[in-house]
Amino acid sequence: MRLALLPVTLLVLCACSSRNAGPTAGPAASTETATTASGGDHAFHPGINGADFIEHVRMLASDGFGGRGPGSPGETRTIDYIQSQFARIGLQPGNGAHWLQTVPMLETTADESAVLDLTIGNVRQALKFGSDMVVGTRTGQALVNLKDSPMVFVGYGVDAPERHWNDYAGTDVRGKTVVMLVNDPGFHAEDPKLFDGKRMTYYGRWTYKFEEAARKGAAAALIIHDTPGASYGWEVVKNSWSGPQYDLPAKDDPAPRLPVQGWITGAAADALFKAAGLDLAALRAAANKPGFKPVELKATAALTLKSTTREKSSHNVLGLLPGSEKPDEAIVYMAHWDHLGTHPGEAGDNIYNGAVDNATGVAGILEIAEAFRKSKTPPKRSILFLAVTLEESGLLGSRYYVSHPVIPLDKTVGVINLDALAPVGKAHDITVVGKGSSQLEDLLQTAIRQQHRRMVDEDNTAAGYYFRSDHFNFAKAGVPALYVDSGNDLLAGGKAAGEAAGKDYTEHRYHKPGDQYDAATWNVEGIVQDLEAVYSVGAQLANNGQWPNWYTGNPFKAARDEMRPAPR
Repeated sequence: MRLALLPVTLLVLCACSSRNAGPTAGPAASTETATTASGGDHAFHPGINGADFIEHVRMLASDGFGGRGPGSPGETRTIDYIQSQFARIGLQPGNGAHWLQTVPMLETTADESAVLDLTIGNVRQALKFGSDMVVGTRTGQALVNLKDSPMVFVGYGVDAPERHWNDYAGTDVRGKTVVMLVNDPGFHAEDPKLFDGKRMTYYGRWTYKFEEAARKGAAAALIIHDTPGASYGWEVVKNSWSGPQYDLPAKDDPAPRLPVQGWITGAAADALFKAAGLDLAALRAAANKPGFKPVELKATAALTLKSTTREKSSHNVLGLLPGSEKPDEAIVYMAHWDHLGTHPGEAGDNIYNGAVDNATGVAGILEIAEAFRKSKTPPKRSILFLAVTLEESGLLGSRYYVSHPVIPLDKTVGVINLDALAPVGKAHDITVVGKGSSQLEDLLQTAIRQQHRRMVDEDNTAAGYYFRSDHFNFAKAGVPALYVDSGNDLLAGGKAAGEAAGKDYTEHRYHKPGDQYDAATWNVEGIVQDLEAVYSVGAQLANNGQWPNWYTGNPFKAARDEMRPAPR
């Protein structure tokens, strides 16, 4: 999920009473009677229903699911539950005759006793894992040795021909260790004409920076952390890069891989540049201007990195509602089912239940599936419901699906992603992450106009949230993708209440054991409205024959145009 000030728990809001859950809601409602889930005693209603949504969340976020860690017993319970619900609803297996798509994964756990040795003339700096740096390898090798690798500062590590920008210009970095800044030049320069100003582009994402360094042949890449540029503190970096890390095996993802990649703290970077006789602040300013050239640091890096590696697998779950007239064309609703699992050895509650992140998203696609399946008018196009794994480990489940789609990408009409919906009640607005991307937003606008709501940007466009959830793998391949989030201007308390709740969630529940379902505080009336809105987008696409595209100027439009050339 995206790290944001998500509006989640407001104690002043009502619990999940019958008023909050409401009757069968929205355009998907029908007159069919409720049905009881297999293996349970909850009577599910046709259409989008608040009480049914809560039941799915309650189950998926219960301690018995162990935090839904990929490859754990919690995965087995999770995928069994989703599969059973798809079957109960009346969907067909979405992967041929199978509900599951096996996703191979490589688990790599770095030895955190590793020390990154930097030598600058006669000065030696020993950076310790966690406090000064974090590193890992994508090669799958149990031992990686970085020996006396020359260090080069490459600004933001961006090579963007269409923007006439190349931070690697004139320098061969093969075998070297590149050091770079996080985010885009426009962010730190506060120049709206430079890249996209404060709004992060894909070039600002750390994933792009490592990929580009690998394409250039670097032996290692280190990003200098700063909290405003990253949009999160060093503790988030340290926690995210500690313990097992997952990747797709090289045979399933042949892109170049760095032997060593990681982050260093701002303090460690300041010490490095000072020892090299350089002013990091001045170099930051220089990197914000066109024509920047790489700077040799006259320093070398050395590292012996031991890792434990294991080949494992996880699973995407796919349910299909075939179209009545054009079954070969499909709209995709998706959500990631995985969370952070159980952390043995941690004191107190060590189950990371992930109720908001992302039991809410899975519950959402189940409710939308119920609405489509029980609709009196079946959709003309197919609807694929895709619950993916390994989002918390680099969007790997969706990346694998995009490389092995069951519906060809040129026949995939559009993708709607649900990730971390906020149970805080109704809002005057709905957040579109990456607003201004595709024509899917035009359809959403039609839906929310009927709800008397407005569409807004995410609060922090500098954080690049559009690049941080599973729809992004579809976007990179050219398929228009819509990523919605709950509104922040609440009917009860306005923006101040939404911002306060978001801050509370980020500080106390995000990626923590405290992200649990709470019957005393959750209000899902707003989520029901959100689900009705995105249901409407899919219903329009399923029946009007439209092929939405990216807006002009979007970087993914060229891939879609190549995939589906405009008719003469």
